[in-house]
Amino acid sequence: MGDPDLSAADFGALHKRLRGRSRWGADDRRGALNHITPARLAAAAVEVQIGRAVTLAAPLAGSAPDNPEPATRHMKRLPGEPSEVVGLSFAADQLVMNVHGDVDSHIDALCHVSYRETLYNGVAPGAVTSQGAGLLSIDDTRDGIVGRGVLLDIPRLRGARWLEPGDHVSAAELAAAEAAQGVQVGAGDLLFVRVGHRLRRDELGPWDVARSRAGLHPLAMEYLAERKVAALGSDGNSDTAPSAVADVAFPVHALAINAMGLHLIDYLQFEDLVPVCETAGRWSFLCVIAPLRLPGGTGSPVNPIAIL
Repeated sequence: MGDPDLSAADFGALHKRLRGRSRWGADDRRGALNHITPARLAAAAVEVQIGRAVTLAAPLAGSAPDNPEPATRHMKRLPGEPSEVVGLSFAADQLVMNVHGDVDSHIDALCHVSYRETLYNGVAPGAVTSQGAGLLSIDDTRDGIVGRGVLLDIPRLRGARWLEPGDHVSAAELAAAEAAQGVQVGAGDLLFVRVGHRLRRDELGPWDVARSRAGLHPLAMEYLAERKVAALGSDGNSDTAPSAVADVAFPVHALAINAMGLHLIDYLQFEDLVPVCETAGRWSFLCVIAPLRLPGGTGSPVNPIAIL
C-alpha cells in the first residue's frame, strides 16, 4: 500500500544499495545471521518469562491449487507386521518433499536465488550443481538459528482479518505496527511479518498464490537493513504477486537472500502465537529455528518455536 511500482533500473539500484550494506568479507557464508552476536543471543534468553512454547509451522498440506506437488508420506513398515528383529516390531514411514513449495513451512538457504548470474556475496551460480550446493547450503545453519523473535501483525494494524492477495506491506506500516504493538525491532532480531495468508487459506480455501498473494514491498527491505534484522519469516513467502518490479518476479527474495544474505522462512502460521502474544501483552520472544542437516541443500522443512 502506498509505495510505487519500481522499474528494473530502480530495482537494480536498490539491490546495489542493500548489497553494499551487507559486508562481512569475501568468504562470508552466513549473511545476516552475523548480526546475532553472542551477546545478542544471550540477551534473547530474557524473553522467556511465562514458560510457553508455540510452534510457528503449519502441518504438511495435501494436493491443492497452490500445492500441485504435495509432500508425500507413506508407511514403510507397520508395528503389527512380522519383524526380523527378535522381540520387537517397528512403525516406519518415508517422506518426500518439494522444499520450496507454496504451502509447507520451510527455510531458504543463501544459495536459493541467483540475480544477474550471481549468488549471495559474489558466489558463482555454478556452485550449485545437480548434486546440490557446494557453497551457501542450508548446512551453514547447522548450529541452528536462535535469537530474539519479533512478530509484527499487519492485519491487526489495519483492523482486518488478513491482507488481500496483491497487497503490499510498506516500511511505514512495519514501523506503525511496532508502535501499535509496543515493540521495537533491533539488531540481530528474527522478524516475522504476519499478512494473514494462512488464515485466509484456511477459511476461504486455497488459490493460485503464484499469481496473487500479499507480501512486503521491495522498498520495505531498507527498513530491515537499517534495523540489522538477522532473518525474515512470513505466513506467505514475503513476496507480493503480482510483482511491484518490472521483469523481476520475486524482488524480496532477490533483495533478502541475494543482496542482504537474509534467510527467508516461508509459509509459516501465526494463529497459535497471536493469542499468546495478546494475552501476554508482548510481541517478542526467544525463537529457535533448527533446519535439518542437509549438506548441499537449498533449503529445509522447518518448525520454528517461539518461547515466551
